[in-house]
Amino acid sequence: MSTNFDDSRNSSDIGETPNSSMLQEPIDIKLLAAESVIWTEKNVAYIGPFGKFPGKVVITRYRMVFLVGDGGKHYERWKLDVPLGHVSKVEKVGGQSRSAAMRGDDNYGFIVLCKDYRTYKFACLPTSNRKNICDSLNRYAFPISHNFPLFAFVHAAESPRLMRDGWKIYSAEREYERLGIPSSRLWEMVDINKDYKFSETYPRVFVIPKATVEKGKAFLKKLGEYRSKERIPVLSWIDQNTLASISRCSQPMTGLASKKCNEDEIHLTNIMNANANCRELLILDARPAVNAKLNKAKGGGYEENYTTASLTFLNIHNIHVVRDSLKRMVSTLLPRVDEKNFYKALDESKWLHHVQSILEGAVKAVFNVDTEKQSILVHCSDGWDRTAQLTSLAMIQLDPYYRTIEGFIVLIEKEWCSFGHKFGERIGHGDDSHGDGERSPIFVQFFDCLWQIMRQFPWAFEFTQDLLIYILDELYSCRYGTFLFNSEKIRLLDNKCAETTISLWSYVLENKKKFTNPMFRVRKTKKVLYVNPSFCVLQVWVDYYARSNPHVITPQHEDIQHAGHQYVNERKNLMEEIIALEESVNNAAE
Repeated sequence: MSTNFDDSRNSSDIGETPNSSMLQEPIDIKLLAAESVIWTEKNVAYIGPFGKFPGKVVITRYRMVFLVGDGGKHYERWKLDVPLGHVSKVEKVGGQSRSAAMRGDDNYGFIVLCKDYRTYKFACLPTSNRKNICDSLNRYAFPISHNFPLFAFVHAAESPRLMRDGWKIYSAEREYERLGIPSSRLWEMVDINKDYKFSETYPRVFVIPKATVEKGKAFLKKLGEYRSKERIPVLSWIDQNTLASISRCSQPMTGLASKKCNEDEIHLTNIMNANANCRELLILDARPAVNAKLNKAKGGGYEENYTTASLTFLNIHNIHVVRDSLKRMVSTLLPRVDEKNFYKALDESKWLHHVQSILEGAVKAVFNVDTEKQSILVHCSDGWDRTAQLTSLAMIQLDPYYRTIEGFIVLIEKEWCSFGHKFGERIGHGDDSHGDGERSPIFVQFFDCLWQIMRQFPWAFEFTQDLLIYILDELYSCRYGTFLFNSEKIRLLDNKCAETTISLWSYVLENKKKFTNPMFRVRKTKKVLYVNPSFCVLQVWVDYYARSNPHVITPQHEDIQHAGHQYVNERKNLMEEIIALEESVNNAAE
């Protein structure tokens, strides 16, 4: 038996006609604002790690839920609750004929493949309507491909605004003021991109040396023409004591003729001169050298023979290699672990090798800025993938502010959202192009690298891995507008997400206690972190990648959590008392 549900409040949004004669029955799921039930199917079985479980599938405008039951009126809530934004592809299995189902063959049904590589298999009974199940999933998992709005927009339209507006947490002007830019005699914040006409993928304001500003707009235009997508070298972070800085950009467009640009060389010299301690500007090109040379055939290139700069290649691979590597690594954990061959398969995936390369690059950046007091410039090809990973990880190690919850939000908003990481293409929000070559887990890889750092310095971060996992889940879900689209311009100007969607940070800040690390020590964090990037200390982040495999016991596994729940709560309360006591002693001393 199949029952179709739709909410007439929302049907007008997508051009559907509500059916007033539809049979209604209670559904024990707490729905979000604007989340209506689209379809329920009772004659379905979930085939999981522990066997086959009959029940029903409930598809809403936002998620797919599986409820275990025998076909009666009462269903036990199953832990399978998948936001449709996570869905990468829906596959029918068993052909078009129901003969397999008539024989009781589990091969007749459908499979839901997720963007985080989790996979869920369902068997359909002869009386089920597989076509409507798959059609409903495809329709609402890929709304853009079906000319529907993303859920974030319809959800926000019917949701009350939260106390904290996450869209206001980050302000470029406020962040640059924190870095001392308004009082600097060497750097200046410019609004040449206020209408996003200088560079569509850059933020509306950024910081460059005053010596460059004084050259005028014609100088900046020539500078932009020489860099891919007009992503010129701009400031990301500066040490206010030593004036050592981190800047970022895209590759120079040298081409096979190794074309030079006098304006670009002058600009890099100005960045170097903004730090009196700097002997030469260190350029960290994230790419393997061979890839950078091949890019010259496409019009790109790298900085050759600059008199005031030196170039180092970091050998970090591109989005295609990263995508394939993560897929192979996750296959060692899901759906089951081959214990005898696990380490061999893990090594062959090269995932930890890629993580190590990024950490090594970030450590090199930190060493040059903190110890050598030198300024650095970071780029890859277009400057929105590997560049963001390196600048973010270096800044987290250098600046304790970015290791707080609010500072971490500012870091993501600045280095990823405002500087044009292509979340829309890398994640594929609402798009059914499963095989799109532009999709890649670059942001996930950044979080993996950060988790490795948090393991080495558990007391240095105000937040725990719970925040990382929550952000990654919402990255795919399309419930919030924070990570939608490819750039600040498309997100805030063209689609007005700050007005028409809710920010993820609103929820994070209103539920801060859920993510707070009881071991966090403010006094200890006032120092630079030097990460050990050695391969032998890196681990697989099983709490994230293997959480859907019940056979993998992790610290977050329910068997561990339930047994140690009382101990964890007592320890957390004790840590909070210690923190409060420390704060009172510090206040008394002041």
